[in-house]
Amino acid sequence: MEKVIAVVVTYNRLNLLKECISALSNQTHKPDAILVINNGSTDDTSQWLQTRHDLLVITQENVGSGGGFECGIKWAYKNGYSWIWCMDDDGYPKQDALEKILAPELDRLCLRNCAVINKGDKKSFVWKTKHFNTIDEVDCNIIEGIGHPFNGTMIHRNIVERVGVPKQNLFLWGDETEYYYRITRKNKIPVCTIAESIHYHPAAAFSYKKDWDYLKAWKMYFYIRNRFHVHRAKFNYKLIAWANYCCFLIAMAGVILIYQKTDKAKKLNFMLWPAMDALKNDFSADPTIILSRLASKADNMKSITGLNLRQNVTSLRNFITPVRLRRIPG
Repeated sequence: MEKVIAVVVTYNRLNLLKECISALSNQTHKPDAILVINNGSTDDTSQWLQTRHDLLVITQENVGSGGGFECGIKWAYKNGYSWIWCMDDDGYPKQDALEKILAPELDRLCLRNCAVINKGDKKSFVWKTKHFNTIDEVDCNIIEGIGHPFNGTMIHRNIVERVGVPKQNLFLWGDETEYYYRITRKNKIPVCTIAESIHYHPAAAFSYKKDWDYLKAWKMYFYIRNRFHVHRAKFNYKLIAWANYCCFLIAMAGVILIYQKTDKAKKLNFMLWPAMDALKNDFSADPTIILSRLASKADNMKSITGLNLRQNVTSLRNFITPVRLRRIPG
């Protein structure tokens, strides 16, 4: 009997987490276990999780979605689960989503995904899914060649055995895409979306064309740095990945010059830092360090190096908490 575990990564979004856990607990085909990876939440998440004795919980430092799913998938694999159903805390599955995603008897190893639908209108695809705009337009149950991790992504343990787990050091904004390409491109494992298995998610709110706040946009560091590692997973040759990353940087600079309304010079200068860290495989920056650098004078941006980052890690990581494991054997 193949066991199913749902893995949910959360950070400071208790109300959304409650919605997700409620949806998981009320599935027509119930998962054998629900594992919550609490990335050091500082709201009331930890206290609420202590009251939920039906859940498996790992509380660790804030290592982003990359570190959260690395931990959760690794734990599920180690403890013998066959199917690992992954999702962030800001979405939730329809009541029969698990039943539907497991139903197809595919004749080959395949990365399965729910259809990710706007939780507002319950019809529109959140991200581009072939040529379909709404779930009502879909005329088949299996949409080949497309998936959107980690939003109801179903991973069989054979994939983990062959590919490994997501990379913690990517933190976020690219960690899921790198893992997706490592599965589908590097290891040639097909991917599909099961149309009848619905996962509700907020509409995509971010666009890099919108003017972002220079002092608060710490996520842009990971977006720019991780794009290189996404290309490394997507393309077989490092030179091709490097060329595509250069094209991405040029395009990103163009977006800043054309679409950004504020701090254009600072944003262009800021790009050099994550780009250099990408090429040097430097993963020492975390949100606290990035915010600190963004708050410093623009002239200081030019002197940022990996050495500077490492010297500041100890004093700036005040949000990190010890790893705690509860109610989980072995």
